[in-house]
Amino acid sequence: MKNKSIFLIAATATLYFNNVYAQETPQDSAKVSSIDQIVITGNSNPKKKIESSTAISTFSAKEIQKQNPISAAALLQRVPGFAVETSGGEVGNNLFARGIPSAGAYEFVQVQEDGLPVFEDGALQFANADNFFRVDNTVGRLEALRGGSGSIYANNSPGGLINFITKEGTNDFKGTAKIETSTYGLMRTDLNVGGALVKDQLFFNIGGFYRTDDGIRKTGFKANNGGQIRMNLKYVFDKGYVKVYYKKLDDRNTFYLPIPLIQDGNNLKEFPGFDPNYGTYSYRAISQLNIPQAGGGFFNRNLEDGIHPKVDVVGAEFKYDLGNNFSVLNKTRYTNINMNYTGIFPAGAPKLASNFAKDDPKDGGLGMSNYQYSLVSNGTAVNPQYVQKLGFWAIDKQMNNFVNDLQLNYKFDKGNVTAGFYKSSWKSHQYWNWSNILTTATDRPQLLNLVNPSLNPSDVGYSKTYNGVMDMSFLIRDSQIQGSLNDLYLNLDYNITDAWSFNGGMRYSRDFYKGYGVNTTTANLNNSGLTVDGTNGFSTTTADDNMAVLGNKYTYWYYDVNKVSYTLASNYKINRENAVYARFSNGFRSPNEEAYYNNMSDLSQIKPVQTNQLEVGYKYYSRTFDIAVIPFYSTLKNLSFTDVFSDGTSENKFANTTNFGVEIEGYTRLFNNILEVAFNGTIQNPKYKDFTGRNKDGSTFDYDGNLVRRIPKFYFNISPAVNITKEWRAYVSMNYYGKRYQNEGNTDDNILPSFTEFGAGMSYQLGKIRFAVDGTNIFNTIGITEGDPRSQTVTGTNIRMARPIMGAAARASVTLDF
Repeated sequence: MKNKSIFLIAATATLYFNNVYAQETPQDSAKVSSIDQIVITGNSNPKKKIESSTAISTFSAKEIQKQNPISAAALLQRVPGFAVETSGGEVGNNLFARGIPSAGAYEFVQVQEDGLPVFEDGALQFANADNFFRVDNTVGRLEALRGGSGSIYANNSPGGLINFITKEGTNDFKGTAKIETSTYGLMRTDLNVGGALVKDQLFFNIGGFYRTDDGIRKTGFKANNGGQIRMNLKYVFDKGYVKVYYKKLDDRNTFYLPIPLIQDGNNLKEFPGFDPNYGTYSYRAISQLNIPQAGGGFFNRNLEDGIHPKVDVVGAEFKYDLGNNFSVLNKTRYTNINMNYTGIFPAGAPKLASNFAKDDPKDGGLGMSNYQYSLVSNGTAVNPQYVQKLGFWAIDKQMNNFVNDLQLNYKFDKGNVTAGFYKSSWKSHQYWNWSNILTTATDRPQLLNLVNPSLNPSDVGYSKTYNGVMDMSFLIRDSQIQGSLNDLYLNLDYNITDAWSFNGGMRYSRDFYKGYGVNTTTANLNNSGLTVDGTNGFSTTTADDNMAVLGNKYTYWYYDVNKVSYTLASNYKINRENAVYARFSNGFRSPNEEAYYNNMSDLSQIKPVQTNQLEVGYKYYSRTFDIAVIPFYSTLKNLSFTDVFSDGTSENKFANTTNFGVEIEGYTRLFNNILEVAFNGTIQNPKYKDFTGRNKDGSTFDYDGNLVRRIPKFYFNISPAVNITKEWRAYVSMNYYGKRYQNEGNTDDNILPSFTEFGAGMSYQLGKIRFAVDGTNIFNTIGITEGDPRSQTVTGTNIRMARPIMGAAARASVTLDF
């Protein structure tokens, strides 16, 4: 009887909700139906998603609004095949496409705005593509393509294309205004408006944001401060259109680096004195650097500037119908970037203060029989349990990029042919000035001086520091890289029948790279006449003993790329809702910047990374249910590893990899739109192949068959939502990231444990006003992403240096659509 009563109650409730929702979809529905969606990325012409023989995920402006991602990387976590590390903050994050390993950044995908790159190479040193892009209300749509035709429509993108498509004006004047605050001092305003200046002919859109916040991790200063503005003007005429646009980005973002944790197998807990969810070494008490230089003058840096790009972009787009089924499309853009990059990079893990001072130098100590620590701030003698050596890394980059993409398209009864010429000219000049400082190993670190109390302050070698600086400007780098890309491409779409289509494309790349590096020598300040304390000269400290000085010897290098990429694919549309496809693609990625720098004297050691990918897929799209299941297999050759270590050197190893995996992406509406579930996941097995050689110390290694570092075999995201009423919606999200290895050797002491992160939120739609609350990592999970490529676990201890995800935080927003 009890079971029957439960059944009757459930049935009655279902009928009630069916009647309530039968006529109208909730205003806050999370997903636009995919069945009629049109995609342009990786295709020669706009094409229905179900008819595109590509693995592509799409997100409308409304869908992005519902997710309210804290960064571009957080949004890309919703794309299968992309393993994304989001622990760096709003910018500076890493994305690995389909198991392709790298030092980080966006090395094997191209991040685009309206079909052209944000910057031609998205993985330059300290210049991740997301440093120069922000998600705001000017974004009308995101299309994320994996593998497939990426190598035909862009350079260095065998892993895929990430295309943010901006809003344009229409005949109807529309706008969106948003204000947002949070538990971490966020104040953000977004505004976007668009409409017609002349009906049916001249349209405009303008928008942007300004934001300031203290950061989820407690820095003691404004961790993020700045904004951007974007505008476009489009004129439509009988045979085409012309569009011009401009973007200005001026933003400061703190970049979060590894912190110490205690690891016991798969369990992680806080290191004493360091909050794993909210702590950081990037703190106000160590934020200023002001040190004399061996060549004269002083070097000043402020950690509060963080990653500070100033980006100016101007571009145009032109399309014209030439008649006789011919049309021409030309896109052009000029980008200028000036970026100051300042971050705190731990030089190893915390050490016991006594060991740091007393141990033999060969064991990582200073060999001091007598020692005394004191606070730089007030001179008070202290006896910390642990101390931390931190790299104060300062990088200045001046970058520019001119790109032009010219396409000629011919349509015929059964399809179309597109031929194009792509020209990109870019340059990046950078200057590094790195120092090491000594601090307490706490999440509110204080600068430390270290002296030998058995000596007098006037004695040679009395101090190991200069106002907390252990190694003054120990590394300076001045280098430049330029690229000149000249690519021809051809694409054919052919409809064999109404249901069966063929796609083939090729790209010929004749690309030229050149650059230089400036040599350095060492010097000190002993004979400079400067003093460390107003009385004693620099002979009393060792902090200046190995200062770098730029010389006048330049090493110039040149490198040419002469490669063909190609792809073949077929799509069979079973019916309006079902389709299958298969694709083979061959592409490449040119050597990255650090590989050039490491091998300037002999570039024969480096080669472009070659990729082969085979994928098949099944897609089902309906009004209430979407699913795409895409198995794939890939091989890579000549993959280079280029992590930069704390002393400024980097790896110089080369490997081959293989990967077999399956991407799954789906969405469903149940019970007449009461319940919505969006999900995506990736199962893969990326391994090294024929990866053997010698380390710098002469020892040999054999990693053949080992799992690729930092990339999980399994990860997924699921986000159910309940439309309680037409106006009121609540959701939860679950993000699982599987076990990985920090190193290529797959050793047990370098395991990065799996973790699960939960989020939750609620929104209420009152007419045209939307109220929302979004929570991230609501259970304060300690989940580590990349570990620390500059430091593994500490021998004989369970201290782990790693970059955890952010602690629990909540944001509240009010959005007005008008």
